[in-house]
Amino acid sequence: MEELVRRMLVEIGEDPEREGLVRTPHRVAKSMHYLTGGYKTDISEIINGAIFTEDYEEMVLVNDIDFYSLCEHHMLPFFGKCHVGYIPNGKIIGLSKIPRIVDVFARRLQVQERMTTQIAETLMEYLQPAGVAVVTEARHLCMMMRGVEKQNTTVKSSAMYGAFRDDQRTRDEFMQLISHHLG
Repeated sequence: MEELVRRMLVEIGEDPEREGLVRTPHRVAKSMHYLTGGYKTDISEIINGAIFTEDYEEMVLVNDIDFYSLCEHHMLPFFGKCHVGYIPNGKIIGLSKIPRIVDVFARRLQVQERMTTQIAETLMEYLQPAGVAVVTEARHLCMMMRGVEKQNTTVKSSAMYGAFRDDQRTRDEFMQLISHHLG
């Protein structure tokens, strides 16, 4: 990867031997490995047995989970917040696992819509809850720095499964609970 970065520096008209750029290929390679670490992460290792039997049937909500990702179209950052709700069906998950699941999918080349769905589908698979709702809201540098150059645009996407899709009251409760957190 370092050689690719060196070639890119030459292609844009820079001198990769210039003092400020000599270590840039190494730093970019290291950064890209970190920012795309989600490809090498096993969800079951993240969860690590932190699913527990519990007789609780009300909504569990973890909101304002910060995430940072890279747009797969331009490899520019998009970043924002993720709000996750689920209704247990005999099983709950350790709360710290939900932000870690968000990070796994954010640390891949992504589109926001797919990331939102992947988070929801993972929780459905591992918990088999009565329902899952995920809302993400993000600012995309590919829209802010290039193209339409709209600096104040926020993109919101949602994935609703089970009770959140089938029962309007459940969906409304979730949306009301996160409404003051939405930008």
